[in-house]
Amino acid sequence: MLARCLAICLLLATPTLAKDALRTERVEFAKGTSSKTIASSIRGYGAVRYVVRVEAGQTLNASLKTSNPSNYFNVTAPGAEAAAFVGSQSGNRFTVTAPSTGDYAVEVYLMRNAARRNAMANYTLSIGVSQ
Repeated sequence: MLARCLAICLLLATPTLAKDALRTERVEFAKGTSSKTIASSIRGYGAVRYVVRVEAGQTLNASLKTSNPSNYFNVTAPGAEAAAFVGSQSGNRFTVTAPSTGDYAVEVYLMRNAARRNAMANYTLSIGVSQ
């Protein structure tokens, strides 16, 4: 009985993860443009994955301006499981010429030190694709 009460107390004391879910958004460029600037915010363990289609030979550029120094982004190539670019190690600017056509994922997140404090980051993410 004591174990059951402790388990229930633990469940009630644990913050829910629903608000910290990963949100996915497809990046579409306005007609006649090849770039987009996205202004948004994240809090805690929440993250946003921006998916952008890049054709073979095109150049993908991404840059992040943020209110929180623990806010970064990673980039994952089409079909890859691991990030090809890790912002916390390489900074807030990324450029690559795509070797093949596919969807690249640009994931904006807070480092664990800020996420566990439920910190917030207001950011502007610029994504562009050029020939």
